[in-house]
Amino acid sequence: MSFFRAATVLLFLFGYSLGAPGSFSVDYKNDCFRKDGEAFRYISGSIHYSRIPRVYWKDRLLKMYMAGLNAIQTYIPWNYHEPSPDQYNFSGDRDVKHFLQLAQDIGLLVILRPGPYICAEWDMGGLPAWLLSKKDIVLRSSDPDYIAAVDKWMGKILPMIKPFLYQNGGPIITVQVENEYGSYFACDYNYMRHLTKLFQSHLGNDVVLFTTDGAGLNYLKCGSIQGLYATVDFGPGANVTAAFAAQRHAEPHGPLVNSEFYAGWLDNWGRAHTTVPSAIVTKALNEILSLGANVNLYMFIGGTNFEYWNGANSPYAPQPTSYDYDAPLTEAGDLTEKYFAIKEVIKMHRKIPEGPVPPTTPKYAYGAVKMKKLQTVSDAIDKLSFSGPVKSMYPLTFIELNQAFGFVLYRTKLPVNCSTPTPLSSPLNGVHDRAYVSVDGVAVGILERNKVLTVNVTGKAGNLVDILVENMGRINYGGGINDFKGLVSNLTLGSDLLKDWAVYSLSIDDAVSQGLLGEIESTATDSPQNHTLSLPAFYSGSFIIPDGIPDLPQDTYIKLPDWRKGQVWINGFNMGRYWPSRGPQVTLFVPSSILSTAAPNNVTVLELEAAPCTSGPCTVEFTDTPILNAPVQYADRQQRLFTRDDFL
Repeated sequence: MSFFRAATVLLFLFGYSLGAPGSFSVDYKNDCFRKDGEAFRYISGSIHYSRIPRVYWKDRLLKMYMAGLNAIQTYIPWNYHEPSPDQYNFSGDRDVKHFLQLAQDIGLLVILRPGPYICAEWDMGGLPAWLLSKKDIVLRSSDPDYIAAVDKWMGKILPMIKPFLYQNGGPIITVQVENEYGSYFACDYNYMRHLTKLFQSHLGNDVVLFTTDGAGLNYLKCGSIQGLYATVDFGPGANVTAAFAAQRHAEPHGPLVNSEFYAGWLDNWGRAHTTVPSAIVTKALNEILSLGANVNLYMFIGGTNFEYWNGANSPYAPQPTSYDYDAPLTEAGDLTEKYFAIKEVIKMHRKIPEGPVPPTTPKYAYGAVKMKKLQTVSDAIDKLSFSGPVKSMYPLTFIELNQAFGFVLYRTKLPVNCSTPTPLSSPLNGVHDRAYVSVDGVAVGILERNKVLTVNVTGKAGNLVDILVENMGRINYGGGINDFKGLVSNLTLGSDLLKDWAVYSLSIDDAVSQGLLGEIESTATDSPQNHTLSLPAFYSGSFIIPDGIPDLPQDTYIKLPDWRKGQVWINGFNMGRYWPSRGPQVTLFVPSSILSTAAPNNVTVLELEAAPCTSGPCTVEFTDTPILNAPVQYADRQQRLFTRDDFL
């Protein structure tokens, strides 16, 4: 009998009956939840479907079920489903209804967090960037423009999830309204009242609606509101008794709930990879469960920030492509020592399913792939910018170009001769977030938000100045989530204001997936004048996976030895950002679902700083081992674990 057939039999034996309407409520008298009239306590784990390929949803959910969890918690990222106004996507990896049905089929209840704001270390906390087309919009408030967009989105998503409520025969037992609102400056009670009525109007009055905030009275003051059950979040370093005492201040009676118990913690580029020892996690988890409290482990599996979906903290510190989170299941869904340690703790508090745990998926090292240099971004501009240049006296932001992610090229001319090095500056720190500067086809430097505001240039009046600006991910937490991208303020050359720009919105993902870059060598002569920096350029290669070997393709990891920073696509799929020169992440997870045995697998790299191709092997490497904890270039400052206070 195959593993999955055996697992299906186990689920039939140990799962609950599906499809029958039930009841789920808060019992204030007995300080517990009631499920179908019986006292109930959930032990849940966070999983974000948006960070895991659809083909692996079942595998990850089964592993969570077999660990002893009886529920999962997931976010719905608004921007993932409505990339532009009225353009919705719920297919493929975005098929949230399929995800909810899978959870139910496996026997897991669902704690749903549909936002509208989710944080989640996700770009702009899940809010769509197009909201910023009104420049002075006050997000997460009663601002009429924001409310109108929220009402429309919730009018789309909430009716979709209503059939999945437990009362309607589905798996969803509770629904969160907003997220950690007590940590936001607005403290707009009318906004929270509006959301409460909005959710009730779409979902009915029987659903348990809740809030989540830090375990402190200062958070609960603005985060909790009548009509929504207040829960708290805290990590294994907290005083459990004191944390739940804070919840009791907002909710004198009802179940104790930790909605985010941190099994790991987030990473940022340039900061050491975070690990949290299993012994610390399990000790605190056992203490929480011994109190009879409900708990959700955040994250139980982190997954991957594919494409451009990572968020950023403030002061500006973007998160890497991996969202491994040192979770019980790795980014690739692998079983860890922490997984089994947590399972043992859960076993002390509830009966857990018997039978085999789905095994770690095998990984394959496909080896080195030779890469060939194609065009520079500047050379390929006509293929990358479908709409052509927009002429403007002053720089335009991404949003003014109706572009949310990726890269924009800004082009102007030197207004004066610069025979000696002259400072090209962003005096108002207006490079959001990283700019690659060249003059007359020669790379001259990099401007970086908060870090490098000036580079020196030389050249003659009339020389072309190209500035390729990268959006590194929008701030996802705190007061800076209205995070505009591009050149958001003017640049100066010496004492002169740079004007008369040609601004190119770049559709790099489309150009790569459509194969528009071709096998054309660059005509640019990347001058040896700057040995440490090259013009941003594309590279391509391919490799074949034999179709005669059983069980291929398998998952793998791509490593770029001696490459500096950029973006990788495989078979047109955007794998995410690489930045081994800053660390700590070195390898990028490559799920087998994007690989092929029927045709060559195409690898495209956009290297932004300097490829190794002039001085060494021009190769990328596929390995079976992840590297997420390499030394970092520098650390801005040591962050505290289990608290986002540093990011307010």
